[in-house]
Formats: sequence, structure tokens, C-alpha cells
Amino acid sequence: MAGYEAPITIKKAIDNIRKRHYVLPSIQREFVWDTDQIETLFDSLMRDYPISTFLFWRVDKNKIKDFQFYEFLNHYHERDNKHNRKADISNDEDIIALLDGQQRMTSMYVALTGTYAKKMPYYQWNSPHAFPAKKLYLNLLKPSDELEIEYDFRFLSADEAQPTEGYFWFECGKILDITDMSKVSMFLMKNKLMDTSVYTEQESEFAINTLNEFFNVVHQKGCISYYLEEGEELDKVLQIFIRINSGGTKLSYSDLLLSIATAQWKDKDAREIIHEFVDSINKIGDGFNFNKDIVLKSCLVLADFDVKFKVDNFTKENMAIIEANWENSSAAVRASIELVAKLGYNRDSLAATNTIIPIAYFIYKNGFVDSILHSSHREADRKAIKEWLARVLLKGTFGGQPDSIYPKMRDLINSHLGKFPLQETIEHYRGSRKSISFTEDDIENLLDMQYGKAKTYSALTLLYPGLNNAYKYHQDHIHPQAFFNKAKLRKLNIAEPDIEVFLNHFNKLPNLQLLEATSNIEKSDQEFKQWLAKNFSTEDARESYLRQNLIAPSQSLAIEDFLSFFEQRRQNIKNQLMRLLDVKQAAVEVENAVL
Repeated sequence: MAGYEAPITIKKAIDNIRKRHYVLPSIQREFVWDTDQIETLFDSLMRDYPISTFLFWRVDKNKIKDFQFYEFLNHYHERDNKHNRKADISNDEDIIALLDGQQRMTSMYVALTGTYAKKMPYYQWNSPHAFPAKKLYLNLLKPSDELEIEYDFRFLSADEAQPTEGYFWFECGKILDITDMSKVSMFLMKNKLMDTSVYTEQESEFAINTLNEFFNVVHQKGCISYYLEEGEELDKVLQIFIRINSGGTKLSYSDLLLSIATAQWKDKDAREIIHEFVDSINKIGDGFNFNKDIVLKSCLVLADFDVKFKVDNFTKENMAIIEANWENSSAAVRASIELVAKLGYNRDSLAATNTIIPIAYFIYKNGFVDSILHSSHREADRKAIKEWLARVLLKGTFGGQPDSIYPKMRDLINSHLGKFPLQETIEHYRGSRKSISFTEDDIENLLDMQYGKAKTYSALTLLYPGLNNAYKYHQDHIHPQAFFNKAKLRKLNIAEPDIEVFLNHFNKLPNLQLLEATSNIEKSDQEFKQWLAKNFSTEDARESYLRQNLIAPSQSLAIEDFLSFFEQRRQNIKNQLMRLLDVKQAAVEVENAVL
């Protein structure tokens, strides 16, 4: 019978996870807690705060083969190990599947038996040093300095955990090996934590009380309170899962959809397929940062379903359609990302990943999966998509709640099959909050965009419509940034007031270009005038390059004349963007609309 059971200790729960007596049902989402949430959880345990009841599902040994289960994750790695492995379970005895409390249980398992590796700031994603594996430690000498936290739990590397004044870091996983109170005392004694000639009396007292309490929390207190469900029907279990996750801290829309798809797909393992798909599309080109939310939202959009979250919409019939459409819809999503990569975007420049969904819908509805990337017949569509993408990214159209955009884009695409409806989309949204038309003020704002920013890349793509997309292009300073420091500018006898203007302007759009990656590396910190002469041997070649980059051949390229160069190129770029984005026409229409 279902009901509340006697609480168990954390140690017993850990042992059951290790023996695969406790597993995760396939409908569960993945582990998403950050280190600060885990540290707070352990502070709550130490202070005897309630951590909510767990919901367990007993699965009869004869029914195990009817479902898919996963192991708990204990060595979490933000880039390389986020997915739970399938559990290899024998049919010798019943198992317990965790329906509610996975984040808390996994947090305890990671903290006491494993490691947590997340990306360090300022490191590249492919750097071997970007993801140091850290363990949970507890300072035994004093309370936390944080206002609302009493015990100082922290995820640290081995180097960070070295003792310093006021800090003795106890590796939390070692508490599992301390099986009785005498071993607690032995640890304290061996590490001189009871020796008041080494530590202050206050520090020793805190160490004794803290380690004893930590032992009690893990080995003796029944911290895991749980309700045991013994029903064997997956539909009932799924409804319980949905119900408990409809209040409190809700599962994300995509987590719940993936859980339902996993439970209801008949021929495919939704969880495995979608996770593998996300991993694969993130490796396209220079790499992206797509997640399952984008993939699952794409499934709904491409299937012409209501894109808003309503549990009633996730019927078996709808899930069956999504499963049947998977091969075609996933191919369209992949093609849209390959096209976006071909246009030069990556995880750093594609500021809104959900922009790929209308592109995927266009490819899917028109059957252009095999032709969109390379066919000469689709060149006009590629140009239209490139401009549409730049417009929506520069306008921030897909920020906030973009669900209202998908139905309208579906209508526009279905009403104009055979071509990407760029102009029709511009006209439909003109004057609205989601407008992708531009005013002269908008253009002025674009001109102040800074080097390295995602939107800056989008603005530059508009200025370089003829790029060969077989090559990779970088944002590049025309006049190299190495020249823009006060010492070098003073050596050039630049007036002090002008130096501040130089430093304020050099990172802005008028001093930026898109340059083929190899050329950018070779250009490095060479003075622009010298680099130009070295790479373009004839006057005609140099003049052609300058005109392509909206630089007047007659103007001075000396660094001393940077301000006049900047102002003239700024005006050239403004004129070009006004023409490309049809600003005059938009301005007149907006004025008429207001009148």
C-alpha cells in the first residue's frame, strides 16, 4: 500500500544508490542544481531545517523490464558529463525509483561521493583548464561569514582546500568512512583539532561540535522522509509526477514535455535521442549553446501544435505525431543550425538561440533540407534568412516571451510557400512592439556597438553581403587596438583631449570589419596602412578592398588621422545601413501612421 514510511539516514540512501536499489525513472529531468544550492542544502541539514519529503516508487522485480531507468550522477561535468547513464538492473529484487526529490538526492550523492566541475569565468569552453573538478568541503574552525548561512560548506579544488589561518577544510565524502563516534574523535585527535596549543579554544570547540553534528546528520538522523507509491501503472505514475511538479518549484516546460515524451513514445527513447541530438548540434561549426528547450519547442512548432504550455495538449496522440515526425523535424532543425553556422554565427554571436525555430519551420514546410545550404536555387532564401536573422537579433525580437511569434511566422511561411517571407514579415510587424523595421535613431545606436559583442557581428553581416561563407570570419579592428593606449598615442604627438576620444572610439563599429580568420591572425598588430600595402600589391586591388569595406580611397589611413577616418567611415556605414534597411521608407510610413 502507498503511504509514508519511517525516515532513513543519508548514509543508507547513499548505500542504496551505490547498489542500484535507488534509480531514476526515465521521466525525471536531468540534474540542474548549482554548487551554491548544494552548499545551502547541507547547511539546512546541519541546522535541522526540513528539506521536504521525497516521493519513492516501488517497482516490482517482475515489472523492471517494462520501464527504462537511469543511474544517479555523481561526477558532474558541465561540458562532458551532464547526462545520466542507463541503469543495468538485475531482476533479483524490487527497486525504488525516485519520483520527487532528484535534485536533493543527487546533490547529496555528488557532495559525498563525487565531484562537481563547472566552467570557470574567462576560460574558453574547449580549454582543458576550464572545468576543474571540485569536492565539497566543510570548514571545521569557524562559522560561515555569510549572513544567512551558518556552516561554511564550499566546493573546492585540492589546492583551494589547503589549510590556512582560520580554515581547516574537511573533505565531506570522508564522513562515509567515519562509521562511529570513536572515529570522529580519532580524526579530531590526529589532526590536532582538539589541541588548544595549535588552535584556539573557540576553534577546537567549534571543530568538535561541527564534525560530531555532521556525523549525526549523515549516519544517525533520519533526514530522508519519504512517501512510498506502489502503483505499477505508468500513466498513474506520470500523473503523480505532473501533479507534484505543478506547484512549488516547477519543472521547466521542456523538462515536463520531455518526461511525457519519454513515457509515451513507443518506438524511440526520447530522452536518449534528444540529449544526443542536443550534443551533436552544439558541435556544428564553431559550436553553439542550444538546449533541449529549443529542440522540444521546435517539435511543437513544426508539428503545428499550440506552442504554449498546457498539460492537456500533451496527449498520447500529439506525442505520437511528434515521434513520427522526429526524423524530418530534427533534420530541419539541424539544417537550420548548419545554415546559421554557414552565415558565421556561433555560441558567442547567436544571442537568441530560439531564432533557429522559424528557419527550421521554413525548411521543414518547403522540403528544403537537402537544398538550403548549397543549391543555387536557394541563394535568394539564404540572403533573406541572413537579413531576417540580423534584423531580429539586432532588435531583440526573440527576447522575453517569443511564443506569440511562432504562430504568426507559421502563417507567413505557409502563405508564401517556396520563398522565405522576409518582406512580408517586415510589413506584418511594422509599427508593432515586435517590429524589425529600423529608424534613423536605431541606426545611430548600431554605430555605437562595441567590438566582440554578439549584436555587433549581426550589424557587420549586413555590411558584408558578399562574403564567401566557405571561410570563417572574425570581427577585426581596422586600426589595431594595440595602438590605442595613452603611451603610444602620446609618442605620436596626439593632443591630450584627442587621446580620450581615440580611446573612446576605437572599439566601435566604424573601426571594425569582418576579416577572413587567417588574414586576421596574420594582420595581428600591424599598422593598417602597412598591412594594406603588403597584402594588396596594386593600386586597383587596394582601392577595391577599401571600397568593399566602406572606406574612401582618398582618405588618410595614418593612425594620427584616426578621428577623421572614424567620422567619414561612420557616415559611410550609416548611409549603407539606411539603404540596406530601407530606413527612409520606414520613417515616412511611421509618420503617416502617427498622423
